[in-house]
Amino acid sequence: MTKRIRGLLACAALTGMLAQPALSQATSAPVAIAIDTAHPGPKISRDIFGQFAEHLGHGIYGGIWVGPDSTIPNVRGIRSDVVQALRAIEVPNVRWPGGCFGDNYHWRNGIGPQAQRPATLNPDWGGVIEPNSFGTDEYFDFLNQIGADAFISENIGSGTVSEAADWFEYMTSAQPTTLAKQRAANGHPAAYKVKYLGLGNESWGCGGAMSPEHYVEEMKQYAHYTRNYNPDQQKPETAMKRIAVGWDSGNSDYTEAVMQAWKNKVWSWDLEGLSLHGYTVTGGWPPHLQSTGFGDAQYAQTVQATLKMKDWITKQSAIMDKYDPDKKVALFVDEWGDWWAPTPGTNPGFLQQQNTMLDAIVASLNLNIFMRHADRVRGSNIAQMINVLQAMILTDGPKMVLTPTYHVYHMYVPFHDATFVPVSFDGGTYSNGGVTVPRVDAVAARDTAGHLWIEATNVDPDKPTTVTAAIPSAHSAVGQVLTAPAVDSYNSVAHPAAVAPAPYRGRVSGGKVTLDLPPKSVVVVQVQ
Repeated sequence: MTKRIRGLLACAALTGMLAQPALSQATSAPVAIAIDTAHPGPKISRDIFGQFAEHLGHGIYGGIWVGPDSTIPNVRGIRSDVVQALRAIEVPNVRWPGGCFGDNYHWRNGIGPQAQRPATLNPDWGGVIEPNSFGTDEYFDFLNQIGADAFISENIGSGTVSEAADWFEYMTSAQPTTLAKQRAANGHPAAYKVKYLGLGNESWGCGGAMSPEHYVEEMKQYAHYTRNYNPDQQKPETAMKRIAVGWDSGNSDYTEAVMQAWKNKVWSWDLEGLSLHGYTVTGGWPPHLQSTGFGDAQYAQTVQATLKMKDWITKQSAIMDKYDPDKKVALFVDEWGDWWAPTPGTNPGFLQQQNTMLDAIVASLNLNIFMRHADRVRGSNIAQMINVLQAMILTDGPKMVLTPTYHVYHMYVPFHDATFVPVSFDGGTYSNGGVTVPRVDAVAARDTAGHLWIEATNVDPDKPTTVTAAIPSAHSAVGQVLTAPAVDSYNSVAHPAAVAPAPYRGRVSGGKVTLDLPPKSVVVVQVQ
């Protein structure tokens, strides 16, 4: 059990029972969940809770990097408050440098003395100057500070195979090659470890607008020549995993082409993963609805839109199963999340938006979908980590705000590398404005220490409900609850704790655990 989880449980025990919602005629019908502890499911990879950091808006500059001369507390230019917050949610990996930016990124611009790095343009995101202050060595310094693994998305769009091969020699060679000596001169004599390699990004769109067949031929070259030389990554259990570009949420052509090629592959190339990108966009593309100031109707529409993720994963998994029934190739949902219109008054190319209680519900529903498909889904990266789209953290100069989505990720730490426990239930329905969605969602798992955890989400924004589970050996159910006064409640510099988790205690009696769920809430408890 981690120190954070022990503290969470101790806090809840000291505080006692949270004031539970009154069970009145306004309460939704109780939901009974059956937890099948006798038939455990697959391991829930901790990489399902991965992050994404692109050179976009203030995601890197101002969000992670402030420079060593900044008055904002930092370690070698990386802001310390952000590092502390990210360590608390035990970030498993960070996908970098893009995104669309990655297919314009040339790694040599971002190494060496800061004063000698060229200033380039960022044409994809706002047309602003990219100073290249945050490059390869700063990225690995950041990973080391937060305790995360590397997920490099290499440039197949505007780059070359030779450039990619050189980058990985620079990063991973322990032999004294010229590039390895250059890395040592830049302050890191030891070879870096790269856990994941993304073979391009959205090659069907901003990554080159390639046909599936053209992408497959390009990808084979990169998969072969992008070698990881780190001596600690030469065994199958530690080897770098290569992730090909897969499905855009509305198109299966890439998945079919890549998996068919993988099935017929020759010795010189291989894959360990395939990506899926799927955003929650309410009201159609392009995103035009604001992230605040909405009511229950838009709330219901957004929940309905985000639940498409289940169908996307099911359809992509079915294609993968045709060629890979043993599920050797993992599915990585390495871009997903709520995408709203940019906050008024901001650079529209910076994709800055507020983060509300609705976003927290979206996060919980998607993470639950990923965990239910943990046999195939073994990684995901929410877009994006700081100041962009559905962020964990918002910064304003020296000030930092943790979002409702951050709190969901904090509450879900016990599910990292846990063993999925099947649950079955009829969650009922919630309807508004002609939209009907499931009212209650729930998952369960045993953590790495063997403790049973239950998560329950009440989607209904107006009515509390009750979830019950028969667990004969249970004597306590302690954890946290996240809810808010309104569906569009959010945290700000002025009110940083408007949406924050509170200690929670379920009711246990006669071998039954009862969780009283407030409206629009996420509850995570450990059952002992």
